[in-house]
Amino acid sequence: MSFPWAKEYTPANDFTKWVDEKLPLPRLVYNAVGAGYPVPRNLSYFWNFGVLAGFCLVMQIVTGVILAMHYAPNALVAFSSTEHIMRDVNWGWMLRYAHANGASFFFLVLYIHIFRGFYYSSYKAPREMIWLLGVVIFLLVMATAFMGYVLPWGQMSFWGAKVITGLFGAIPLIGEPLQVWLVGGFAPDNAALNRFFSLHFLLPFVTLGVVILHVWALHIPGSSNPTGIEVKQESDTIPFHPYYTAKDGFGLGVFLIIYCAFVFFIPNLLGHADNYIEANPLATPAHIVPEWYFYPFYAILRAFTFDFVLSAKLWGVLAMFSSILLWFLLPWLDRSPVRSGHYRPMFRKFFWFGLVPCMVVLFICGGAPAEEPYVMLSQIATAYYFIHFLVIIPVVSSIEKPEPLPYSITEAVLGSDDSAKLGDTTPAASA
Repeated sequence: MSFPWAKEYTPANDFTKWVDEKLPLPRLVYNAVGAGYPVPRNLSYFWNFGVLAGFCLVMQIVTGVILAMHYAPNALVAFSSTEHIMRDVNWGWMLRYAHANGASFFFLVLYIHIFRGFYYSSYKAPREMIWLLGVVIFLLVMATAFMGYVLPWGQMSFWGAKVITGLFGAIPLIGEPLQVWLVGGFAPDNAALNRFFSLHFLLPFVTLGVVILHVWALHIPGSSNPTGIEVKQESDTIPFHPYYTAKDGFGLGVFLIIYCAFVFFIPNLLGHADNYIEANPLATPAHIVPEWYFYPFYAILRAFTFDFVLSAKLWGVLAMFSSILLWFLLPWLDRSPVRSGHYRPMFRKFFWFGLVPCMVVLFICGGAPAEEPYVMLSQIATAYYFIHFLVIIPVVSSIEKPEPLPYSITEAVLGSDDSAKLGDTTPAASA
């Protein structure tokens, strides 16, 4: 978004002027994350999670590239090469724990980032493309994470791969040939492991490309904000640097403290003990579960337990993929002219007392055994999940009466008093 009051980049000397003429990279950085990029002045710490997600992606790429130098994508030695990294490679244990826990923290950051978008309706015009690219990023990260989980070739890796790839067999007519083509055989083995390793290495760079498009799309309309009001005047914004670089730096510091505590003190808390047992196609684990960040979608997959026209397995596959794909429709399902949940009383109640508890139930049921009462709870939560997005949001957006909005971001921050203006140092303003 073009702000007439944005500061222009001025080269400091002849060398930087020459660089700016030949390759205007400093100007690009200055306009993207520097003083040349005005940002709404009322962004809360929930807006830190976009930067944290970018940091997690870079951290995963760096640690992943180094780990790939020591990993052998062969079913006969994959498990041994993983143990070799842990025991023999200098700092290999730290790199692997950083990569494994980094995936969990990456998803934690993404979930908070997405739910912030749900609450503040970040998917609404003029930011639809930002949201659509964000959903694409989430799908790419999910695919990358699944393929990475297979690589240690432990018991849970092997059987998780067998269960997930087996889902394609539920597709009528072409399901089984498609499954064999994807896996390279009738069960996950050397061919599947090589393919998963190749894609796991490639997809993060594809994701990075989409992230660049995501950030580019963000800079066209500018950042959203907790009020949902567009920028109207210069006092509504402050430069990204130094104000939000400092704020993001503080958030990154807190994130790293928690992340390092997991890496160095409780690195296996978020993993599964069975994955320290080498894959054995003849010994099925008592309870096959994916990583915790897949729990809600795994619960939706298992919620269908009976055939109705189509098989229960196919219904589960369709529902699991649809639960994410319907996010693409949100810009058109939510027709309310007000963005922020702060000013939408009905929407706010359904969000905090409907969607959030629903997701908590799905997380719990996804990691629980496929038995009662978890099956029934997952069925109820799955039904509500789809009703929330496909019925409740369109209906609420049409009938609710929003609360009055402030005139501007400045008014929301400083109040509506005429003396409460940026830079006003009179006694009335400071009283």
